[in-house]
Amino acid sequence: MGKRKKSSRKPTGPRKREPLETTFTCLFCHHEKSVSVRLDRKEGIGHLVCKVCDQRFQGKIHHLSEAIDIYSEWIDAAD
Repeated sequence: MGKRKKSSRKPTGPRKREPLETTFTCLFCHHEKSVSVRLDRKEGIGHLVCKVCDQRFQGKIHHLSEAIDIYSEWIDAAD
């Protein structure tokens, strides 16, 4: 009995991760990419501001929080 032949494909490197978004659609004025999120990790606060209708939101963050987490909190608070 012989050994199996090795595959001709070479192993691929790690996949490149696409960065998460930091601009979102506003819940109130429905403009796309008008809401920007700024995370102040030193203060532990995330700021969310719509550039069109000037809606604002603040939420507490921790060291693992990302922009999408603050946006999700805003959606929950708006309901």
